[in-house]
Amino acid sequence: MQVQSMFFEQKSLEKLKDQRLQENLRRLSTKFVNARANVITELPDYEACRTWAVDSRNTTLENLDIWLELFEAKAKSMGTQVLYARTHEEACDWVVKIAKKHQVKNITKSKSMVTEELGLNKALEKAGLAVRETDLGEYILQINDAEPPSHIIAPVVHKDKEQVAELFHQIHGTPLKTDIAEMTREAREVLRPQFLASDMGISGGNFVIAETGSVCLVTNEGNEGMCTLLPKVHVAVTGIEKVVPTLEDFANFIRLLTRSATGQSISNYVSVLTGPKREGDLDGPEHMYVVLVDSGRTGLLGGEFQDMLRCIRCGACMNHCPVYQKIGGHAYGWVYPGPMGSILTPSYVGLDKAPDLPQASTLCGQCHVVCPVKIPLPDLLRKLRQQQFERGIRPLKEKLALKVWGFVASKPGLYRFASRVGVYVLHLWAKRKGGKISSLPGASGWSGNRDFPAPEAQTFMAQYQSRKKP
Repeated sequence: MQVQSMFFEQKSLEKLKDQRLQENLRRLSTKFVNARANVITELPDYEACRTWAVDSRNTTLENLDIWLELFEAKAKSMGTQVLYARTHEEACDWVVKIAKKHQVKNITKSKSMVTEELGLNKALEKAGLAVRETDLGEYILQINDAEPPSHIIAPVVHKDKEQVAELFHQIHGTPLKTDIAEMTREAREVLRPQFLASDMGISGGNFVIAETGSVCLVTNEGNEGMCTLLPKVHVAVTGIEKVVPTLEDFANFIRLLTRSATGQSISNYVSVLTGPKREGDLDGPEHMYVVLVDSGRTGLLGGEFQDMLRCIRCGACMNHCPVYQKIGGHAYGWVYPGPMGSILTPSYVGLDKAPDLPQASTLCGQCHVVCPVKIPLPDLLRKLRQQQFERGIRPLKEKLALKVWGFVASKPGLYRFASRVGVYVLHLWAKRKGGKISSLPGASGWSGNRDFPAPEAQTFMAQYQSRKKP
């Protein structure tokens, strides 16, 4: 997926003006946020479970090479071939080589953010292979000119059913439908022949288990079963950080993942896939491969951003982020949006290619509060901002403004005087504009998309000091 994070500010302004998008994004709070708040009450030991998850992930990451070697050895003993890819290009080359080795023509895919990161579909199509996304959301995006996902869990959350209905009508050539059940059936009827004709299935991997050599998938639609069991070849592509030591570890992470992601006690489908089809098995692939992708992940090990490797890709941080809730995922310009994307994108593609993402946060801390593995996202965003300042990446006017503010703030008397003058001027300005500030010279970024209420004529400190003592 091409990186366009350098256009974040421009795209954000466009998304804020899109009223239909604003209405569609409200579903985040009514669906995911409320559902999560309700379902975590099922776990009386929820905080203890989070603390355990942090310890487990940290311990695994500190010995990542050992756990990967154990996974590789066990997976091979079960008949799975394990391949390592240092870069996006190497990962794509592995998958293309596997397809050619087995004379594959048609490929079906289950939803995978790592393959989005790799740009795998384009690589496969360039090699002359037919690729079909089968997750309903990803399928909708693929037939809509290969539109990128806007959310890691609900890739098509930015669209409403009327938009999808019109798309189906145009692409499928069927009568316009607006009933969700009928639209889902229509998609199923289109996809079923492609499942049956598939030579190779590609999936991601929510976790890989060192103890058993298994790949674990968590979905709600069941399409991953059709992608991994029907074709003669199954290729799972996932990041090297997804390894967990044991089945028990996996079971504990599932308690956190599904509740944090979609507000479900458990997803509709949880698959633990261990090796290809064996004698006596009724279904399964004849050949199974696991491609473990680095692409910048080892660069975070041992550094100040290693905590990001704990991420289990639940999407809770973006669901609760006031910035993401207003602009959606496309404004972030790469595969990972929201607070986690504002750290991962600069870490993987370079801070110079995503200069505005560390600023795409109010630092309210809600992302940290809801993160099931307690990633200190606000602190990591602050570190990125500090790096930008040290490397001189931020605009000159911003640096000058901060220097002026720092000079004034370091002198209490001057700061209080400037505050009194500023508040009084803003009070008069708002009074002339009907009681609200709709535009503020030199601060269009603040007033361009919101009105500010008129401040009092005095600062809080002045009001506090002038109040009558009891």
